[in-house]
Formats: sequence, C-alpha cells, structure tokens
Amino acid sequence: MAGAEELKVLGTRQSMFTVRVLCALDLKGVDYELVQEDLVNKSSLLLSLNPVHKKVPVLVHGGKPIAESKIILEYIDETWKQRPLLPEDPLERAHARFWAAFIDDKLMEAARKAFMTTGEDQAKAIESTMEALELLEQELGGKKYFGGDEEIGYVDMVAGWIAYWLQFVEEVGGFKAMDAAKYPCLDAWIQNFVHIPSVAQNLPSPDDLRDIFCAMRMAMATQTK
Repeated sequence: MAGAEELKVLGTRQSMFTVRVLCALDLKGVDYELVQEDLVNKSSLLLSLNPVHKKVPVLVHGGKPIAESKIILEYIDETWKQRPLLPEDPLERAHARFWAAFIDDKLMEAARKAFMTTGEDQAKAIESTMEALELLEQELGGKKYFGGDEEIGYVDMVAGWIAYWLQFVEEVGGFKAMDAAKYPCLDAWIQNFVHIPSVAQNLPSPDDLRDIFCAMRMAMATQTK
C-alpha cells in the first residue's frame, strides 16, 4: 500500500517510460492514481511539475514531484522496500545502472535513428541497433531475466520497451533489427517478460502504438518536404 500520502503518476500507457513506472508500482503492490496525459497537448499540471523536460512520467508522492523514469524507479525502490528492483550489493547495483544507461543511451538512440532516417543513414543506425542487441544478448547469457532466473528487476523494467515497443518501431519505420534466431536469449526474455501480470496489464494496444508511430512518421515526412 502507498500509505497515507497520495501517490499519482502523470503519464500514459502509450509511453514506454510511463509503463516502466506503472509496472514497478504494480509489482510492489503500491496503490496509485494514473493521471492520463495527452502527449501532444500537455497539461498545465505536467508543465508545472516537470518544467525542465516537460515530459511524462512524473511521480507525485505527497505533493512532491519526481521526474525521469529511471530516477523514479530508484525512488520507488528506496521508498517501498518490498520486492526490491535493484540488488543490495553496491557492485551489482552499479552493474545494473550501467546496463540501464546503455539500453536508453545506446540502443534506444540507435533504434530512434533507424526509425527517423532512410537510406544509408538508416542502414548505419540498424547496424548500431543490432550491435547493441548483440551486447544485451551476451549480457543475458541464458538467464531468464537480466537480474537472474528468479524475478524481474531494474534492468528488465528499463529494457521493457525492447519486448513490446520495438516491434512497432520496426514495423512503421520499415526496418528489422530484432531477430529471434540471432538473439535467442533476448527472444526468450521477451516471451517471459510480456507475460508477467504486472507488465501485461499495463501494455497498450497494438493499434494505439501503430497510430502513434504512424503519426510520427507522417509528421517527419511533412517536415522534410
């Protein structure tokens, strides 16, 4: 339970970053209110609570806002101790933070470029995406989850977009990077991850994601004309 202090999440299930937070709260059994945000027409509440980045998600706990999904995940883990996301050992915690940063800074950026570009630029971005996937394949090394074989943790939460959102990025972007035959450990992880109840109940519909990514591609096409 969240306790006496009110807990809200400003965001939307179409946002991979918001879903990280919702999954973590549900996994820990923490009660919260999801305040739905329009990613195009952002509310004055969102802009006031996250004036720096003006993005979702924002966690509001006892009236105090916390922004940026990985920071929110760590806050959740430190505030509600049940069902830890990060390991206790400092070296293992640093290791988890390293891979979480790699997933967002290296892999996500490469996939974003592959989605937004064409021709030679896209080919280079696809290659970078596949190189990053190969490194994650090696990091998994046959484990069920990134933190081990027992339960999902911090890195799994951060990597969740690979398990669900990436397929729609590829479909709409007209490229293919995730190959089940080439990355069998990642493919097995995906199948395990998306069927976890706290994850499955927060995933948006395929049609919603297709619509969002198609709108993004159309906007990009308009800008380049």
